[in-house]
Amino acid sequence: MKGDYQDLVDEISALLGAPATLENRDFRLIAFGAHDGDDDAAMDPVRTRSILTRQSTAAVRSWFEGFGIARATGPVRIPAAPDAGVVRGRLCLPVRYRGIVQGYVWLLDPESGPDAGPGPAALAAAMEVAERVGVLLAEEAKAGADLSREFRAALTADRGWQRDMALTALRTALGADGDGLHAVVCVTPWPGEVPGSVPGAAAVCVVPWPWPGRANGTDRGGPDRPGANRAGSERAASGRAASAGRAGSAGRAGSGRAADHPGGRPDTRSGDRSAAGTGAGGSGGVDGDPGPGQAALAVLVRLRSADSVAPVEALASRLLPRPATPTGPVAATAGVAEPRRGLSTLGDAWAEAAAAARAASAQPRLGQVARWSAIGPYRLLASLAAGRAQDPSTRVLLDATHRELARTAEVFLDCAGQAGRAAAALGIHRQTLYYRLGRVEQLTGLDLDEGEDRLLLHMSLKAARLD
Repeated sequence: MKGDYQDLVDEISALLGAPATLENRDFRLIAFGAHDGDDDAAMDPVRTRSILTRQSTAAVRSWFEGFGIARATGPVRIPAAPDAGVVRGRLCLPVRYRGIVQGYVWLLDPESGPDAGPGPAALAAAMEVAERVGVLLAEEAKAGADLSREFRAALTADRGWQRDMALTALRTALGADGDGLHAVVCVTPWPGEVPGSVPGAAAVCVVPWPWPGRANGTDRGGPDRPGANRAGSERAASGRAASAGRAGSAGRAGSGRAADHPGGRPDTRSGDRSAAGTGAGGSGGVDGDPGPGQAALAVLVRLRSADSVAPVEALASRLLPRPATPTGPVAATAGVAEPRRGLSTLGDAWAEAAAAARAASAQPRLGQVARWSAIGPYRLLASLAAGRAQDPSTRVLLDATHRELARTAEVFLDCAGQAGRAAAALGIHRQTLYYRLGRVEQLTGLDLDEGEDRLLLHMSLKAARLD
């Protein structure tokens, strides 16, 4: 296919009498026409850099996009911008397919005036060639969607020989791209089928949410022996009994009430995103029953450099489905994994992307698109298997009837235990804060003067947000 692009770029160069370059919609170089080494007018620093590094800078891209090239249906003339490094004007031929921009053909515009350069007939002929380029780019993007079966299998297969076979099949299907630099994106909830075209994507698929392996804690090497979760809970309950002794008889009674609710929890997920509102008792987290029809979109995105993930975040933002009405369902969120080369750690990359998407849903300050590296404590909490992020001593606090107490405790711990800051953030008097914290200790049996008890409570409250 690369040869086809080159032939078409050479055809445009011949029609317009000037060397052309072809870039995709992310300004990544695909092909370029031959340049006369003695003709300095045929090059400028931006074009030289594009050819040598196969990409354009953010400043150059911003300058070009400011002239509406993504919406244009015909040639666009763009003046020079020395501050952005564009010392020569450009003639841009948008490359479209069925109304969607797929890329751009670029030529250096003559400096002698707006009427200089190719005439209308030559430009019309060049635009016809650009349409053929658009067909090729769209077919290439569709090929990424055609790998959805292999990509889905690689993400959902059990560990061991099944996953190894799935990864081998995906690597074979991707060819040379299989060993390249990629980032994985997760968008959830995803309401439909695989999108027809995702520019820049090597593969796209829709997977169940949560994905197989997460619900039982067997993915990423988690213990899967019978009784492992129960044993962990029993050890946690035993440890909390010791803490309850420090908190007094009222605290012991509260801890007992928490232990009386080993599996029940109110379903308050339709409320706000406060920790208490998530109701993280029982199995907790998204590792439980996802409900009918829930799914996530997985995208394997080609990267130019591990230091430039902004295009991936922009792609994830474009993929986010919008509610049909202002009062529609909760907006989707997207997570972006850290860049990786090759496919050997694809499972880990998907887990990172999914965790970041969950964190973005749980913590509004992260925005609708979150990178794994930016989600802080949720990196650890999201990796816990079902039931392991919840402790019997905190279960009662996460009941919807104690929403305000849970919020008070979370703000207090977010403020590093500084009462003045916490009271100001909550808009309450210090004495009210102290009273609520006392109630928290009574309900949980935890001693908030003890670091480990604070850690347990803080983790429980944050983990509850992931439900």
